[in-house]
Amino acid sequence: MQSTSRRHFIKSTAALTGAAFAPNILFGQEKALKQLNVAAIGCGGQGASDISEIAPGNRIAFLCDIDKSRAVAMMKKFPDAKYFSDYREMFAAVADQIDVVTVSTPDHMHFPIAVEAIKRGKPVMVQKPLCNSLWEARALANYAKEKNVLTVMGNQGATMQGTRVLREWIESGMIGDVTEVYYWTNRPIWPQGKGLVFPPEPVPEHINWDVWQGTCATERAYSPKIHPFAWRGFWDYGCGALGDIGCHSFNSAFWALDLKGDFIVETSKVSEFDEITAPKRSTIVYQFPAKGKRPAVKVIWQDGVNDPNTDKEFLRPPGIPADLELNKGFGQVFVGTEGVFFINDAYCGGAPMLFRKGVREKPEKIAEVYDRVKGGPTQELCRAVRGEGPKPVSNFVDQSGPLTEMVLAGNLAVRLGKKIDWDMKNMEARGLPEVKAMLKRVYRAGWEPKLT
Repeated sequence: MQSTSRRHFIKSTAALTGAAFAPNILFGQEKALKQLNVAAIGCGGQGASDISEIAPGNRIAFLCDIDKSRAVAMMKKFPDAKYFSDYREMFAAVADQIDVVTVSTPDHMHFPIAVEAIKRGKPVMVQKPLCNSLWEARALANYAKEKNVLTVMGNQGATMQGTRVLREWIESGMIGDVTEVYYWTNRPIWPQGKGLVFPPEPVPEHINWDVWQGTCATERAYSPKIHPFAWRGFWDYGCGALGDIGCHSFNSAFWALDLKGDFIVETSKVSEFDEITAPKRSTIVYQFPAKGKRPAVKVIWQDGVNDPNTDKEFLRPPGIPADLELNKGFGQVFVGTEGVFFINDAYCGGAPMLFRKGVREKPEKIAEVYDRVKGGPTQELCRAVRGEGPKPVSNFVDQSGPLTEMVLAGNLAVRLGKKIDWDMKNMEARGLPEVKAMLKRVYRAGWEPKLT
């Protein structure tokens, strides 16, 4: 079991690195703290990926998943890890042995699990989107700030070199002032849209369905067409294509152009949907006012695009060659007054392509300004916990909380079918009082949030 001095040291180090980079803080305890005890909540799919990412240099001590069959592979890979089907039982039993937490569950459970981790002073990585309700995103960021706990959201692009390069090139003036940014995706790749049916089946013995439903007041019978994948299309559990990919894609513009603040968002080309699931397709346009030396910026999002190269409804970004092959899954284009940057993925994994007047050019060499991050968001978090690096860029307070709010406000515009003038400070839509009731979910009895 972890000693009291070790727990105190980790907590103190995390508090210090939350404010500043303290590379020499470890002194004689560096060896003892090199390996952190990880509690991984969510072990299949993205959870398995997050576990594999954080495992190097650390100890996977605890595995938690409501579906034991989804945890089997990780249980075999880390046979010394103790398994739980309920995260509440895990924290109650072994919280004093946990150094860092990963949360890789359906979106509706990010908030209560992260709150439990932060309440106990545990640094935590939460998969994107941070939450699937606006109230939760704001409350979680505020709670992390209040408790001074290190946090990061699992939008991998925030740690990739291409994101750093993009910002450096934009700030160098390589394409002039950025005025528009285009994003597209082929999501959803799961059932979504009006009138879907989810036939109930008996709950398998290996699934803790009560904990899976968690906070949602709308209780549904178990269906394999909900768990483990199609929950993403439900307003209750996920937040559609925008929620799935928006935090990945928007991160590049949000960080490079400092888009935190007020905006206007409206929709078009929205296919049919209902109160249960999101639409199969939508176009969402954000307008951000000028800020400092940056001019106003328009951000155009298109989902449900099966192939942007042949889709007649696809709004093709300007400034790129007409015969340029676009990625069918994802892509982004930054349009400036003197050229464009083209990124053929959702994450800015590599350096952008530069086009001026529709012709590809070789970018001039620009000095590195922003640190390169190795190992993804979980390892970025672990370095901060150890005192070996600064707090993660995509921490809840400065980046991922406001970024998630931008994404979720787009879904509000979809659901209402109205233009939303978003007041970030007061978390309200100007002139639309009906939005207030949509900001916070109705909680199932016994699952009400307790931020104490």
